[in-house]
Amino acid sequence: MKGIVFREFGELVSARFGEATWDALITESKVPSGGVYTAVGTYPHEEAVALLMALSRKTGVAPDDLLRVFGEHLFGVLSQRYPFAVAGHADLFSFLESLEGVVHVEVRKLYPDAELPSFVTRWEGDRFVLEYRSQRPFASLAEGLLRGAITHWGGRYTLARRALGSDGSREAIFELGRT
Repeated sequence: MKGIVFREFGELVSARFGEATWDALITESKVPSGGVYTAVGTYPHEEAVALLMALSRKTGVAPDDLLRVFGEHLFGVLSQRYPFAVAGHADLFSFLESLEGVVHVEVRKLYPDAELPSFVTRWEGDRFVLEYRSQRPFASLAEGLLRGAITHWGGRYTLARRALGSDGSREAIFELGRT
């Protein structure tokens, strides 16, 4: 995973729970990096899982809930840092349809070693369906990113999630509609 994700997770934890909590998570989880992340560096996703689980134990908040909150935060950061990704899209659906063919292409130009999830989108009547698949157990992070995108485009959308296959943390179907 790219270091920007780790750095922003640390920023969110420090802002919401205090810098001492972030330091304690790094110590408790014994991550190989020692908690030193560069934005363009690449780190094993297991470090993110270890930090997440340590935060969940410390706060009593479920890991999936923490991932959703982080995803919402991360969307805001990424949309400001990489405005090309959201520019020119009239609505949420246009943006989501561009994930594979535009956004991920640009991300790979910036970070050739990025291991990105895959998205397949389609319309089913008036429902927009996004199939999410990843090698990592971050479907709740994807849900949070979607919630952040919904907020970015005015919040006038519904979102439902269901597991795709046997591992709903790595594969999920998100159904979106207009309110």
